[in-house]
Amino acid sequence: QDTDEFILPTGANKTRGRFELAFFTIGGCCMTGAAFGALNGLRLGLKETQNMAWSKPRNVQILNMVTRQGALWANTLGSLGNAFGVIIEKTRGAEDDLNTIAAGTLTGMLYKSTGRV
Repeated sequence: QDTDEFILPTGANKTRGRFELAFFTIGGCCMTGAAFGALNGLRLGLKETQNMAWSKPRNVQILNMVTRQGALWANTLGSLGNAFGVIIEKTRGAEDDLNTIAAGTLTGMLYKSTGRV
């Protein structure tokens, strides 16, 4: 039995539009980048402040590294993920989840190829 998943206006397209896919791609890449950046910032903050005693200044420095790295990674991955998503969509001529997966994979590969940890 074929049942629709959503209630759509008469004549509406049943696939997601370009902007919906772009927001999903950008949001997913930003959230992934923020998570990895926060973990990397925590690692760097702990490494750089290892000679300091546990105190408020050390905590502030660690939090600064977490937020700085989180924002850096989120912006970078969000921008690259969106650019790759548009390029792949234009190349394939299709709007589907495969474009999103490929864009995320290419973004990760490019970002990792620069030697960043």
